[in-house]
Amino acid sequence: MRVEGRCHCGKITYEAIVDPAQVSICHCTDCQMLTGSAYRASVPAPRDTFVLRSGQPKVYVKTADSGTRRAHAFCADCGTPVYSSAISDPPTYSLRVGCLDRRADLPPQKQIWCESAVPWSTNLEGVERITGQ
Repeated sequence: MRVEGRCHCGKITYEAIVDPAQVSICHCTDCQMLTGSAYRASVPAPRDTFVLRSGQPKVYVKTADSGTRRAHAFCADCGTPVYSSAISDPPTYSLRVGCLDRRADLPPQKQIWCESAVPWSTNLEGVERITGQ
């Protein structure tokens, strides 16, 4: 599936090809902190399909407990997380689903790091729903 993405302010734009069957939600505590939310939804895009159309993201390098280092790219102007990847020569870019134009067509297919999940985040049935504000 061809997707286009952008940060909130529109300074960073990009396109890629993704496989909807690869969309996942991560409940790890790093993803919770890096998103400011209960989890992160992402989809991998092969390096040869990812094209940065405008802007240059700022990169924060996170070193995991395992020692693995990952680049987290975000817009320096609006702060929108755009993708993460290996530090050098990444085979894929992990695109943030919320930034993609076709996000409604990309429901999660699996959840990872569920042991770290915030308990209320796994079932929102019964929570009041308001269509707008």
